[in-house]
Amino acid sequence: MIIKDNQAILIPIDFTKLSYIAVKQTYNLARYTKSKLVLIHISPNSDSDRKADLENLAESTQAESGLKVETMGAKGELYSTIIKVATDIDASLVVLALEENAKFKSGMFSSAMTVPKFLTTAHCPIITLRSTDLRDGCKNIIMPFDLSPESREKVSYAVQLARLYNADIKIISVFKPNDEEYENKLFPYLQQVKKFIKAEGVHCTNRTLPSATAAEAIVEYAVKSEGDIIIQMNQQDLSLTEKFGAGTVGHKIVEISPIPVLNVNPMKRESMSHFSSGM
Repeated sequence: MIIKDNQAILIPIDFTKLSYIAVKQTYNLARYTKSKLVLIHISPNSDSDRKADLENLAESTQAESGLKVETMGAKGELYSTIIKVATDIDASLVVLALEENAKFKSGMFSSAMTVPKFLTTAHCPIITLRSTDLRDGCKNIIMPFDLSPESREKVSYAVQLARLYNADIKIISVFKPNDEEYENKLFPYLQQVKKFIKAEGVHCTNRTLPSATAAEAIVEYAVKSEGDIIIQMNQQDLSLTEKFGAGTVGHKIVEISPIPVLNVNPMKRESMSHFSSGM
């Protein structure tokens, strides 16, 4: 399971409107998974900074949602502290509001943690939000799909979410224009994926799009399709260009998407055989 039951969902709070939306956005998922919410305020100065404000937010959140809500204060750098705390409390999920100037790129000799490094280092799934639009529920799950083993791994995770929310899965595959060879290789995998998803009792559709800008095409499709969340696997092995330059398609999606993005790190494995072993 991608999100385990009866554990903690960690939500960093900076008292912006977007972080309040992150809390409200988590209500349904917490109810479905019988999770408690842990609201944490991380300050570079003190672990008791804005303690009263945090406790007031927890009290109003618990009254509004009926969920168990706890608070934590921590001193440190935002991303590294989130990773440490999430590990310490065995959080099943982090829901993070990304501020407008969130850092996605770093210099070759910079030691500062960027959003991509944070996503690939975290030990649990991360939902990122960049829009203050509150989504009540989840009807459409957008699942980008390609030929990588990591992409195939996300299918069972999308099915879990679809079952929790009684949602549809919309598969989107983007390939370079005029790359017929890739498109021909992709087609049988897409048929296997759709067959598996439908056998699990989840409705799904698929769309293939030729585009030289994959991230933009995926986000545009997600918006037009009234997507409520995009689910993707983090790419672990990055080239120098991806580390210090443009980043991966997944990182770009997180950067530009007005729709929440669920980022999951792939399992460590020698090989993938989901489709030959019934996933």
